[in-house]
Amino acid sequence: MEDIKILKVGDKVLDFELDVYYPEKKDFGKLKFSDIFKRGKWIILFFYPADYTFVCPTELADVGVKYQDIKKEGVELVSISTDTHYVHYAWQNSEKMLADIKYPMGADPTHIISRTLGVYDEASGLALRGTFIIDPDGKILASEVNYFPVGRNSDELLRRLKAFKYVRENPLQVCPAKWQPGKKTLTPGKDLVGKVGDKITVSG
Repeated sequence: MEDIKILKVGDKVLDFELDVYYPEKKDFGKLKFSDIFKRGKWIILFFYPADYTFVCPTELADVGVKYQDIKKEGVELVSISTDTHYVHYAWQNSEKMLADIKYPMGADPTHIISRTLGVYDEASGLALRGTFIIDPDGKILASEVNYFPVGRNSDELLRRLKAFKYVRENPLQVCPAKWQPGKKTLTPGKDLVGKVGDKITVSG
C-alpha cells in the first residue's frame, strides 16, 4: 500500500471527493471538498466506526439535532464511515434514531480519508470517532478522536466551532475555556502576562 501522509492540526486537507448518501433527497451523489471551500464554507468531518452499530446512531442523531445551527454558521457537516453509501441508505431508512438527520453521509470504503486524518484503526478496519473542524482555507483547526466505546457531545462541537469562527473574524482575540458567544475574550500582550485572572473568571 502506498504510504499516506497523516495530516494534523494546522495542516491543509487534500481535495477529497467521496460518494455520499443525502438523506433529505433520499438519493446518492458526489461531494468534493473544493466545491464547499469555493463557497466560502467551513467543513466538519464526523467520522464514526460503522453503520448498524450501537453508540453510532446516538451520536449521529445527537449531531443531527444541531445540524441546522451548524449550517447557519456557514458550515457543512459530513458524517463518514468505512461503509458504502448504499449501506448508509439502508441504515438511515431502518434505524429510527436516524429518521430525521439531514446532513450528507460520506463513504470511505478505501480507507484513504480516514487514514489521512489518522483515525483509521488497522486492527478492526474501522474509523475511530474523529471530529475535525476545517476552515474555508482548508486548514484543520481542531480534532477530537475518541476510542470506540464513548460517544461525543454535539453541544461542545458547536461551541468550539463558534469560537474558531470568532477568532478567525477577530484575529487579535483568543477565547478562554468554556467561552460562549457574547462572553469575554482576551487580547494577548505583555499587559496580560500573569494577570489573566484579573481580566476573566472561569466558573464551573
